Amino acid sequence: MRRLTTLALASLLATGAGAAEIVAEDHMIPSTTPGIELFVRNKHLAGAPAGKPDRTLLFVHGATYPAETAFDLPIEGASMMDLFAQAGFDVFLVDVRGYGRSTRPPEMDKPAPESAPVATSDEAGADLGSAVDYVLKLRSLPKLDLMGWSWGTSIAGRYATGHNEKIERLVLYAPAWTFQPATEPPKDPLPAYRLVEKENARKRWLMGVAEDQRDSLIPAGVFDAWWNATLATDPVGSKMEPPKLRAPNGVFAEFTQFWRAGKPFYDPAGIKVPTLLIHAEWDADLPSYMAQAYFARLTNAPYKRLVELGQGTHTVMLEKNRKQFFDEIRTFLTESEPMALN
Repeated sequence: MRRLTTLALASLLATGAGAAEIVAEDHMIPSTTPGIELFVRNKHLAGAPAGKPDRTLLFVHGATYPAETAFDLPIEGASMMDLFAQAGFDVFLVDVRGYGRSTRPPEMDKPAPESAPVATSDEAGADLGSAVDYVLKLRSLPKLDLMGWSWGTSIAGRYATGHNEKIERLVLYAPAWTFQPATEPPKDPLPAYRLVEKENARKRWLMGVAEDQRDSLIPAGVFDAWWNATLATDPVGSKMEPPKLRAPNGVFAEFTQFWRAGKPFYDPAGIKVPTLLIHAEWDADLPSYMAQAYFARLTNAPYKRLVELGQGTHTVMLEKNRKQFFDEIRTFLTESEPMALN
């Protein structure tokens, strides 16, 4: 029998005068690997009935940062999870192994060069599958909505190709596809993990943004709040001098062998559920041409949509145009299917 451990139950969060309360629950669930547990957070309106596939949404994060600080960082009083909960969603997030509050593989407590990359895409896919199955069992549902960001689009997209029956609708935010031009994989072996410092994180966030747009892109105080919250999830890296975030390198094993080498990691034609691709124009990590190429290969989705947002980066969900981003996703998940024509 699977062991389900709940860390924090029914934490009530007021969302404004007269607003309905949001119930926040944190869970640790088992992975497919003994000793590795996964952090899952859930938010929903207090007293709201649960159990609708088209109102149950699971987020999975990208290559470097945990889902918690990407999707549940309050900005002007509300996080992305809060806003979706207020809109009637039963919303979940999961951190795969090595990220956030999930168990870090023992290799991450050793010097990085001593071990091969941890938290590989196969392991991450299995972790996502554990989270999907947990939510479906918890809510007695046959399927749910799934959203991945960046590397999470590769995890979620590949998962969907083998488990279409568990997915109601799929959202891929900043989808990964093959790089142009392709590059040769590095000859030196990748270490188990990498160390990320604050200023490197800032530079990566603003990469591709014109100088005259940078000051207005991220709301005041958000970058520091995000970095501090992210760092707090790493009990070892946060105590380094200067503080650093330990990030698994399993993602780079996939990217160097497949996407950067010009080879797909999986075939999007295997996705057979309604799918939204959403992308921001200043995304320098995974540029627009990738989303367009991916969209063309979604040949078996019942219907599909590609949305390009203006004035946003790879991290648009924490920026000034975040509400447009949220609205596009909510619209896709709540709209009726296209009317059949006779």
